[in-house]
Amino acid sequence: MTLDEIKPGQKVKVVGIDNFPLKERLMSMGLVPGTAIDVLRSAPLGDPMAVRVRSYNLAMRLKDAARITVVLN
Repeated sequence: MTLDEIKPGQKVKVVGIDNFPLKERLMSMGLVPGTAIDVLRSAPLGDPMAVRVRSYNLAMRLKDAARITVVLN
């Protein structure tokens, strides 16, 4: 399951991130395997989505969220 498939209000845990240009940036922001993520909301047209990672909120495009593999918490 990938992060873009998760509905607002659900909590997930990161399993892995595909190898793509933003991988290192996302990992430096705390999106590493085992990190808990709360999906907060989506924009009116669905893109981007807002998630809570550690102690901050992060807006993320759906095409980037599709590269993050997660499991339900």
